Amino acid sequence: MEVCGSPAVTLREFGCEQSLLSRPDGSASFIQGDTSVLAAAYGPAEVKVSKEIYDRATLDVLIQPKVGLPSVRERAQEQCVRETCEASLLLSLHPRSSLTLILQLIHDDGSILSCFLNAACMALMDAGLPMSFLFCGVTCAIDVDGQIITDPTAAQEKESRAVMTFAIDSKEHKVMMSSTKGSFSVNELQQCVAVSQKASEKIFQFYRDSVKRRYSKIL
Repeated sequence: MEVCGSPAVTLREFGCEQSLLSRPDGSASFIQGDTSVLAAAYGPAEVKVSKEIYDRATLDVLIQPKVGLPSVRERAQEQCVRETCEASLLLSLHPRSSLTLILQLIHDDGSILSCFLNAACMALMDAGLPMSFLFCGVTCAIDVDGQIITDPTAAQEKESRAVMTFAIDSKEHKVMMSSTKGSFSVNELQQCVAVSQKASEKIFQFYRDSVKRRYSKIL
């Protein structure tokens, strides 16, 4: 398992392991501090006639909580992850087929949506699915004093007046998706976007280092 921690950016340590499950076409575990997610990608496979799309693949995203059944929160997170994946995947190369991405929550200690996004990207990479660019998730919280905290813990999120999660692409570092909660000004939103774009550079570098280490062992 590779671990990355940098004093230059206030992000918790990352950990990632790919191909740890045998049955999926691609799998990955992603750890951000004490937040941990397991992702599995299946496909392209045969699709149900009712879900078939003639010019592209169908993507299904399922998020499983640690205990119990998925709630409204998980459904909202599924939509965020699905829209981000659909924007990066070249779905037109696999028409009339099905792609399934399953995300299992292992432990939630804050910044869970960004961890879902990062685990999803690593699992899609492991599956070898064609993508126009990679993506990553960055969560920012604004505390009561107006300070921006990147990659907050669950305790920091609880004490904050606003929490935002952004999906950033690796090509131009643009915002692909945003999920916000709480009260904030337009200026604070712009600051959080700028901070997330800067933090994404560290995450994409971790992606590269993680894959490089993995394939250097194989070769």
